[in-house]
Amino acid sequence: MIKSRVVQNDIRKIALRIKKDAKILSGKTVLITGGSGFLGKYFLYTIWYLNKNLFSKPARVVSLDNYITGTKDNPFVNDENFKFIKHDVREPFYLKDRVDYIIHAAGIASPVFYMKYPLETLEVATFGTKYMLEFAKSKKVKSFLFFSSSEVYGDPDPNFVPTPENYPGNVSCTGPRACYDESKRLGETLCTIYHSLYKLPAKIVRPFNVYGPGMKTNDYRVVPRFLTSALKKEPLPVHAGGNQTRTFCYISDAITAFFKVLLSDKNGEVYNVGNDENEMNMMTLAQTVSGLFRGKLQVKSVDYPLTYPQGDPRRRAPDLTKIRTELGYKPMVNLKTGLERTLRWYKEKI
Repeated sequence: MIKSRVVQNDIRKIALRIKKDAKILSGKTVLITGGSGFLGKYFLYTIWYLNKNLFSKPARVVSLDNYITGTKDNPFVNDENFKFIKHDVREPFYLKDRVDYIIHAAGIASPVFYMKYPLETLEVATFGTKYMLEFAKSKKVKSFLFFSSSEVYGDPDPNFVPTPENYPGNVSCTGPRACYDESKRLGETLCTIYHSLYKLPAKIVRPFNVYGPGMKTNDYRVVPRFLTSALKKEPLPVHAGGNQTRTFCYISDAITAFFKVLLSDKNGEVYNVGNDENEMNMMTLAQTVSGLFRGKLQVKSVDYPLTYPQGDPRRRAPDLTKIRTELGYKPMVNLKTGLERTLRWYKEKI
């Protein structure tokens, strides 16, 4: 993946946008759970680039993954600053080495996969978060970043779309998505308790539909599903008439925001991360993807497969006022550009 020109360009842009804040990582050790996943790899690549081009002393990276959905490819096999450990964060973890920053990104985010692995999904965000918080406390880390999800809002009241961080959510604790939604909510609660009781410098991010190069072709979320179907010259499958809306955040914007939160002094805070300028329904997204190809692609309305959990939120769009004003974050990549860049990578892949 790191050999892709698209990804290399993304990494350079992320590094340029965070270089002022990122200098504090020089000579430090960063532990990343889910380091072999979609988001985790971008963290690895960005720190590798910063080591090569910015830091006076390289940062060390420890990546944890059980590879239930992550891939085992390791482009840093000869780099002594990167250490890869196969570990399931649902079990306690111990490491003698000093650890300064923790990015707890482990999780099963695709609805098809968290329906396939409901207990694993629930436990990584609950038991896994508890064990990593205990580990962070023992190491007296400088910052702990927990990856929650926009799913914690459930199907929000239309009066709260775009949705701010203080919206309490409209979530079923027994519904087909509960293993993901409710475990992320409990993970957030654990982080706030550790911050309150032990002054642990925990921060929380709630990503809204992050996409880009590196998403597996069998991920089943809408952007990779549309692009892989189009490349295979198959109809673009739209569920339930395509009236549900989403916003989409390109990976370089999202990783920039995640670093800004990690490296801030805003402990105990939660931030939406996404793009607030492109809310559209799935039929419009399908037509946008179709416009990237020569000749008109067929768009087909289909029922949800049995492998996909019911209860899909009708609307999902972030209010980014907090992260804009407090951390200076601004999404830079519009949807058309992001889709074009993702398509270039998928063409290389497929």
